[in-house]
Amino acid sequence: MKVGMRVLRGVVGAALVFFAVPVATTAVGVVMASPAAAQSASSIAVEGNRRVEAETIRSYFKPGPGGRLDQGSIDDGLKALIETGLFQDVRINQAGGRLVVSVVENPVIGRLAFEGNKKIKDEQLSAEIQSKPRGTLSRPMVQGDALRIAEIYRRSGRYDVRVDPQIIEQPNNRVDLVFVITEGPKTGVKSIEFVGNKTYSSYRLKDVIKTRESNLLSFLGSGDVYDPDRVEADRDLIRRFYLKHGFADVQVVAALTEYDPERKGFMVTFQIEEGQQYRVGSVTFDSTIPTLDANSMRSYSRVNVGSLYNAEALEKSVEEMQIELSRRGYAFATVRPRGDRNFDEHTVSIVFSIEEGPRVYIERINVVGNTRTRDYVIRREFDISEGDAYNRALVDRAERRLKNLDFFKSVKITTEPGSSSDRVILVVNLEEKSTGDFSVSGGYSTSDGALGEVSVSERNFLGRGIFAKASVQYGQYARGYSLSFVEPYLLDYRVALGLDLYQREQLANRYISYSTKTLGFSPRLGFALREDLSLQIRYSLYRQEITLPSYLNNCNNIAGPNYNPTPQYMNFLANNPNGYPGLGCFADGEASLPVRIGLAGGAYWTSSLGYTLTYNTLDNIKNPTDGLLVDLRQDFAGVGGDVKFIKTAFDAKYYTPLVADLIGLIHLQAGNLSTYGDNQLRMLDHFQMGSNLVRGFAPNGIGPRDIGQYAIYGYGGDALGGTNYWGASVELQMPFWFLPKEVGLKGAVYADAGSLFDYKGPTSWSVTGEVNGSGCSPATQTSLGSCAGLNYDDTNLVRTSVGVGLIWASPFGPLRFDYAIPITKGKYDRVQEFKFGGGTSF
Repeated sequence: MKVGMRVLRGVVGAALVFFAVPVATTAVGVVMASPAAAQSASSIAVEGNRRVEAETIRSYFKPGPGGRLDQGSIDDGLKALIETGLFQDVRINQAGGRLVVSVVENPVIGRLAFEGNKKIKDEQLSAEIQSKPRGTLSRPMVQGDALRIAEIYRRSGRYDVRVDPQIIEQPNNRVDLVFVITEGPKTGVKSIEFVGNKTYSSYRLKDVIKTRESNLLSFLGSGDVYDPDRVEADRDLIRRFYLKHGFADVQVVAALTEYDPERKGFMVTFQIEEGQQYRVGSVTFDSTIPTLDANSMRSYSRVNVGSLYNAEALEKSVEEMQIELSRRGYAFATVRPRGDRNFDEHTVSIVFSIEEGPRVYIERINVVGNTRTRDYVIRREFDISEGDAYNRALVDRAERRLKNLDFFKSVKITTEPGSSSDRVILVVNLEEKSTGDFSVSGGYSTSDGALGEVSVSERNFLGRGIFAKASVQYGQYARGYSLSFVEPYLLDYRVALGLDLYQREQLANRYISYSTKTLGFSPRLGFALREDLSLQIRYSLYRQEITLPSYLNNCNNIAGPNYNPTPQYMNFLANNPNGYPGLGCFADGEASLPVRIGLAGGAYWTSSLGYTLTYNTLDNIKNPTDGLLVDLRQDFAGVGGDVKFIKTAFDAKYYTPLVADLIGLIHLQAGNLSTYGDNQLRMLDHFQMGSNLVRGFAPNGIGPRDIGQYAIYGYGGDALGGTNYWGASVELQMPFWFLPKEVGLKGAVYADAGSLFDYKGPTSWSVTGEVNGSGCSPATQTSLGSCAGLNYDDTNLVRTSVGVGLIWASPFGPLRFDYAIPITKGKYDRVQEFKFGGGTSF
């Protein structure tokens, strides 16, 4: 911080010298010319004024007793005139028995300009300074503006900035004010060190803080820019991290910053005193309210005996208890946790003390700083309103909700005394930020190829807290558009209404022989049952259509360019130039019977109701290291439409920290598809699995597959999908300790197992008028001259694989590279040992 102050003094040094001479001259003139004559204010003569009325100047001289001016009145008037900032010079003389006030008015600013600023726009700088066009030039004000501009650049990480204000004289006592800015290079954080940390490595703690070290890709972000406020916030993040993991005595003693002239950057060092790690020895409840059974609050406690002491869980327990007490009619009850440490056994005995608090009511809620966001958007985050009992837990919850909206740079709720001792005023201080995003995204994956997306979104549409997004995707094998809208408070209830309209087109590629086009509409309702538990109810209506490339739809029975035939089949084609006799148009190329049925049936409409139940305790959504994420999805199709089915999917991920920054991950999956009535399942409604279940396999690479028409070729056809699947994966993620943390690379080793089975789609199709007059027209044929239905491979074989991965939290977005080797596989499964995927917005 000392270095920062020296830099600022150097920044505005020129400004201080520039204004020193006029100010000093004025002061001398005042002192030498101050008279001591006693007369009335109306007798004062005013000279030199051009814009300010003489009577206005006289009004600053207040007569003393008897209506006469004494020396004190004259001195006070002189001081008041100088403080107005309207005058460059003020002199008081006595001539002919009269008091004469001679003034030199400050010039008027005609033009205000900035030169040399490339990183910060003129509009942003103009909004931050006090000098304005057509306003009076005040030299102290200009000096303060130079300091303010330097501060703005300092916040953006440019400590070598220089701001030189220049005044250009113009006729009629007007001037042009120009701030000449030398921005200087960006000043970043060159190193981050931790001292005193024994339990957690410096590598792990760098995940906790927001400040980052400078690296080759730092120009894509701003985390490496030195910001003293951010560093101070990092101290609190470190402290809360330790408190969450049992270190009740932790102290982040200091965050030391030092500027290194040679490296032209800051060195940041956090000094930590960890203390002991505690476990919960006991949890008891005590109440001074006669009508309240304290033990009835036990079910609202998130603190368990034997677990690590967790200050965050303790805070949430207090909050939920106070909310429950308020619901029971104890509006003024307060819950105060107390922890008694046992230093020998390293345990904490926690006592929740419930007592009647002071009877204080909320008189008013004042919202300050919201220039765009509507007041009601802010007020609806409160569970209390004017006239209610003051409840600190509910106020803290409202502050947390406002921060989670991501509409504001800062949120702080403070209290002020009300009109009486039992009244309090809540003041919500906000600083808004930009909530609109325009992004151009790009990515590539081994399954979808190259993919680009352009999207426009607004999180606070029209200042009403509404989310809106429009996006267009275009890629090698995937194209489409989507429109989304979310109203988070439907009819003023905490229920989110979402609407989605989308169209997607998946083109034929090396993994599937057909293309699908889907046009859909889906309204949904979201409910936050708890902070870690949410429910979404949705309705989906979509139209799905299958098409085939021309080379698979031409009745010549010759496989298309994506087919990689065996030597045996090439020899067969040489002897049968007209193709395989007896297959007919419906067996042309590689398309399977279910694909042909879907093509002949035209577009299908699916109308379904569904829900998703999500339990989430992850410590970080983007880079989790601890916690559980569970999703249970069910969809019931048949509310109209052409198909009927019940589809259930379960997905659970459990992260846990191990030793030496190693993270363990257990991933479980399962799904079931069933139909009801006399409806037959379509192939497109089945689950399709590959690397999303067991890595090392291609997309749609495992499970039931059409093998009939390719039995003589020695190769399987289209994947048919299955109605049941299960999967299990164990993964160990580890950092690369020899690389800088800011590179964002870590490795993974894993083992996967899973299976997809039980195809229940169409297996035969009777059509007349086929080639050779067979009458049955099967889409596949197992041998020369025979005619049969769909011949497919469907075994409940457990596929397994082992592999390694490279995970990169890059500035271009999250990227992952996997190389997996299948250990067990089916005869017709398709293998893809290497997989890559990722993308970003910029």
